[in-house]
Amino acid sequence: MATTSRAAKAPALPPLDIELPRWPALDRARRRLQAVRSATGRVATLAGACAGACGLLTGGLTGVSLLADAALTLGGLATLRLWKPEGQQRAVATALYLTPGVSLAALLIGEQLTPGIHPVATTIEAAALTAWTVGVWVARPAEIGRRLLTPPLPAPAAVDLVPAGPLVSDHPAAQWWAAKAAVQGGVAPNTVLDAIEPTGPRSMRAIIRAAAPGEPVPDISIRRLSALMDIPEDEIAIDPVPGRGAGVRLLKVGNPEETDDLGTRWAKHVAPKGMPGTVLTEIQIGTPGGEVRTIPVTSTTQSITKEDA
Repeated sequence: MATTSRAAKAPALPPLDIELPRWPALDRARRRLQAVRSATGRVATLAGACAGACGLLTGGLTGVSLLADAALTLGGLATLRLWKPEGQQRAVATALYLTPGVSLAALLIGEQLTPGIHPVATTIEAAALTAWTVGVWVARPAEIGRRLLTPPLPAPAAVDLVPAGPLVSDHPAAQWWAAKAAVQGGVAPNTVLDAIEPTGPRSMRAIIRAAAPGEPVPDISIRRLSALMDIPEDEIAIDPVPGRGAGVRLLKVGNPEETDDLGTRWAKHVAPKGMPGTVLTEIQIGTPGGEVRTIPVTSTTQSITKEDA
């Protein structure tokens, strides 16, 4: 028994999925061409409406209008069908593209059959012309047919409204920090100054935070910061923030204004000169033999009594 050999079928190759790079110049040219096509369609619709209106009154321009209609329709159809794949989608797109021109031609021929003004025919033809103009202007079947065969244009690149850098407070100290200290190569790169609070006429405190979330505040040289700010090194301190991570640091600049109370005055002016080692703990205010009111100052081992007569 004779055997026939069949050629082994080659395995089917998997489809290739290749993404072509986007060319901004080509995208802009396609958008301009689409705008020109849209404007041409609008002008052609108005020209068809004018031709139909002339046909209601006279048939002298019907032949020219039919030739112009055929030229525009067939010329556009040639560009529509050029290099397009076969299939049902192409047939539907072609039918949609032919609809405005063919329907206008039918309307012009119908007007030619009843030239001049006719009480009934002219009214029907005017209504048909109005329906054609409004329908083509609103529905735009030719535009729909072209879109069936043409891939949509990529959306234009959106403008990023989010600032590229970290958000900086409007406070002058924060602006100065961003321009002088937080720059690349500066004393505190990629940081932001927040929560700025004055603690005296020539002192302040603030929070230094990393510009990028989740990053620690870099090591800041107090010596370099002192030179940048022209402030003594012993008046600058950078400490951790209680209860917070390494992404924030507490900056203290200058000597905070001391509280002006009797305890502070005693410790600073009276005790060192007249009563070394003593601390003012409470003040008793009253009159001899009368009611005495005690005001605590601080907790220590010794008290001083002041009587007001």
